[in-house]
Amino acid sequence: MAEVKLIGMWASPFVRRIQVALELKGVEYEYVEEDLANKSELLLKYNPVHKKVPVLVHKGKPIAESLVILEYIDEIWKNNPILPQDPYQRANARFWAKFIEEKCVPALWQAAWGKGEEREKAMEEACQNLKILENELKNKKFFGGESIGLVDLTGNFIAHWLVDVIEEAAGVELVTKEKFPVLWKWIDEVASCTTVRKNLPNKEKLVEFFRARFSSGSWKY
Repeated sequence: MAEVKLIGMWASPFVRRIQVALELKGVEYEYVEEDLANKSELLLKYNPVHKKVPVLVHKGKPIAESLVILEYIDEIWKNNPILPQDPYQRANARFWAKFIEEKCVPALWQAAWGKGEEREKAMEEACQNLKILENELKNKKFFGGESIGLVDLTGNFIAHWLVDVIEEAAGVELVTKEKFPVLWKWIDEVASCTTVRKNLPNKEKLVEFFRARFSSGSWKY
């Protein structure tokens, strides 16, 4: 058995952020693709509580939930840190990663795929959240400064899945250069990172995947 194993699903932004982190650290790992419609015994064994991907298995011990996994990776492999060393800045990074995960992603997802009044409410909330992110990012290259960190890895859902894929698949426009110039510049910076780019799924394949999910009514993430 490989010392590091990642159980994932190719279209998941939560899995891809783990792949980017592992590559930034130079960690060799075995990737196991999971069929979420027919969950394997391996996934159920290692994540019996949520039964979701990603799951990182290190020396036979499983770690679930992507933000938890990112922090674990940073603690085990010290090179190329993705969290700041300063305690205050570290806490701040955790706060903004959680803000993206718990506030931005659900609202953006609902704004893209929801219906009627529910969708309108989500679009308003999503815009408010994006403005908050704009203010936090200000004139920084990345949220943590000059290199990609925890918040950027978490926010890659916005930089790739939302802007490049979900907007096209759902036929909506949520993030524009005119509305969010600071975020748009950050999106370009994230996209120019070789490690991020190498670990992105094919755009056309992703668009087809999400369109199929929406058509089938199984759009909730």
